[in-house]
Amino acid sequence: MAKPLKALGRLLNRGDKPALTDKGPGQVAVRSVSRYLRDTRSKVLATRPASLTNSRDDIRLSWRRCAGLARDIIQNSGRLKGAVDQVIADTVGSELLLNPKPNLSAAGYDAQETAEWCRIVKQRWKRFAWNQAECDMRGKFTLPQLVDCSLRDYITFGEVTGMLDYMGGAQRARYGIKAGTKLCLFSPQKLVQDTLEHDRLFQGVFHDENGRPISYLIEEARNGQTVKTRYNARDLAGRAQVLHIFDPTCASDVRGISVLASAFRKHIQHEMLEDATLQTAILQTLFAAVLKSELPSEEAFAAIEAIAKSSEDSEYVEEFAGYLSGSLAKAAESSVSLGSDPTVSHIAPGEDFEIKTAGTPGPHYLPFSGSLGREMARAIGITYGGLTMDYSNATYSSVRMENASIWPVVTRRRERIAAPTYQAVYESWLDEEVGEGRIPFKGGYEAYSALREEASWAQWQGPAKPTADDAKSAKASSTRLENGTSSLAHECSEMGIDEEELFEQRLSEHRRYLEAGMRSPYEPKTSQATEVTNDGAQGVTDE
Repeated sequence: MAKPLKALGRLLNRGDKPALTDKGPGQVAVRSVSRYLRDTRSKVLATRPASLTNSRDDIRLSWRRCAGLARDIIQNSGRLKGAVDQVIADTVGSELLLNPKPNLSAAGYDAQETAEWCRIVKQRWKRFAWNQAECDMRGKFTLPQLVDCSLRDYITFGEVTGMLDYMGGAQRARYGIKAGTKLCLFSPQKLVQDTLEHDRLFQGVFHDENGRPISYLIEEARNGQTVKTRYNARDLAGRAQVLHIFDPTCASDVRGISVLASAFRKHIQHEMLEDATLQTAILQTLFAAVLKSELPSEEAFAAIEAIAKSSEDSEYVEEFAGYLSGSLAKAAESSVSLGSDPTVSHIAPGEDFEIKTAGTPGPHYLPFSGSLGREMARAIGITYGGLTMDYSNATYSSVRMENASIWPVVTRRRERIAAPTYQAVYESWLDEEVGEGRIPFKGGYEAYSALREEASWAQWQGPAKPTADDAKSAKASSTRLENGTSSLAHECSEMGIDEEELFEQRLSEHRRYLEAGMRSPYEPKTSQATEVTNDGAQGVTDE
């Protein structure tokens, strides 16, 4: 009984004795044991070695390999290509809408004048952003298209790189354009990986003594040769010249890394699972025909003949052998054909005809495939349904919970990656517009330069949050407004609508209906009830 009890004590960790260390004659000390990393008896933790390194060093060592893998699997996987498109659609939709929030009180603007100034800015920005000749240095893409490209680079490389350049008057006249501010995006692989600690250069970025980026080392092709050129991060006026946006893991990070880095293994495992399943499906189109028989073999007939020679009941043995011979002779007249015209005729007694097929994939395929898909979706930052388009087991509650959990990830990606790209271009463009006199500003460019940060502040609105039931979502929005727990600005922001544009549009349509002598659809419902009540009260007074 002692041995089973001892084994049970080991399973319950009751048989462990503290490690003792001899301190001297008659003195014994207990050695300290880590409680966080206590391993199991199978040494699971010991089989996984791990080292503690700096985050930016890990990124520097793995950047090229991760970028190459990310680009390869996106280009060769329809699922990941669709996932990238889904990330772009969730983050920016067709575009991010400009919502200027300037503080112009120091320049002598009141609320009405500020609203009018914002209206002018938004109108001119719309024409600039959607004109590829005006916003793109190469003159090929609109600003929303460039932001789409930046998001693709963010997923592949983990960062966005570009130059905010200015085109002089002579070149603008040559192309027939007005704005000189231009965005020139380039691949992050052009930002070199050179590191010289004594020059404060790390992965192509020069830093000052405080760790702030001051310049970037970028590869360029000039006259058929590749050269490395150093560009300052800002100009003398403090305006950004190099666009470098990434989502850091550590405060000391200098470069980003592919969003897919943590999902590579799962994606490759999923590809292997699909390949194995496809091969199994192909094998299932093949089959093997097996004819089972309980009749004796050739050795058995030889044994029967030997018994017939030595046995006294030779007559009975001869009759049994004749029966078997007759059965086999009759079966020999039948045929089994599995060609283009399959036929199976009469078979011998005791025989069984079977078709053997492959028995996989088994019942564990779909759960395992779903598990891999969920982990990949979580790493990318989209829903499982958005990655796989599989809504077979989805319910209204599950879809709502899925959207509610992923939506903060979408808004965070919008504010961290997409909005800074828009904002950098917007600040340079607005500076030029005021400087060139195309947008009026009290006090001129000098006053604007003193208030550049306050005047160029803006918010960027993206697409609406997806809902599982529009009617229920609209009712919830109305309830929040009635209870005073929300505002029109907040509700419009949730729907991806600019509240100022909505107000101006409703006011314009309301006046148009009234001027045409028609009933406006924007008349408050309470006003009609008030008019009826007042008419009734007036009638009682007259009587």
